[in-house]
Amino acid sequence: MTYDLIAVGTSWGGLRAMSRLLETLPAEVDAPIVVAQHRSPDAVEGGLAELLSAHTQRPIRDAEDKDALEPGHVYLAPPDYHLLVEPGRLALSIDEEVQYSRPSIDVLFESAADAYRERAIGIILTGANEDGAAGLARIKQRGGVAIVQEPATSERRAMPDAAIAATSAGAVLPLEEIGPFLYGLCVDPAAQRPVHGSGPVEGVRGNREVPPREQVR
Repeated sequence: MTYDLIAVGTSWGGLRAMSRLLETLPAEVDAPIVVAQHRSPDAVEGGLAELLSAHTQRPIRDAEDKDALEPGHVYLAPPDYHLLVEPGRLALSIDEEVQYSRPSIDVLFESAADAYRERAIGIILTGANEDGAAGLARIKQRGGVAIVQEPATSERRAMPDAAIAATSAGAVLPLEEIGPFLYGLCVDPAAQRPVHGSGPVEGVRGNREVPPREQVR
């Protein structure tokens, strides 16, 4: 399977989490990466990209409307804009907030799922609300891969917990293991180690304990 897009969503604690993800992501993983991180509407444009660029050699910047998606590049949702994915390019929107957020992770993930279907990978990292859970479920429903940071390793676990409750994650991993897992998915399947995933939990939103690995088969 060829994966053509990696979509990442994060909120509280996201700077540290994204920095670590980029540090541990092998250079051979060359799918474009699109990121929705909750931040203040008056955040300095380009400020997050500057901070993250210290942790990766990949070109990284705030996305612009109609940007073409290029291999190995990282595109960030600008402050106070939704970021959407279309086949081969990006779009920006100032539609209403979703989950009290603009940019919204759900908006990014749902557009990625519709544009790239089984060729999309969605990743939920640390965060303090439920944004991204429905979008990650859409990616999974379209045949893509759903990955969630292990809640116990997250600075704020509400977002990973909600994602695990919403869909069957293909992998629930500590932050340091996500990059190597992506290498196995995208570059060398023989290098992929067995991991534990999750199943959706009806009626549960947040604060769900992930079973220990030895209990998951």
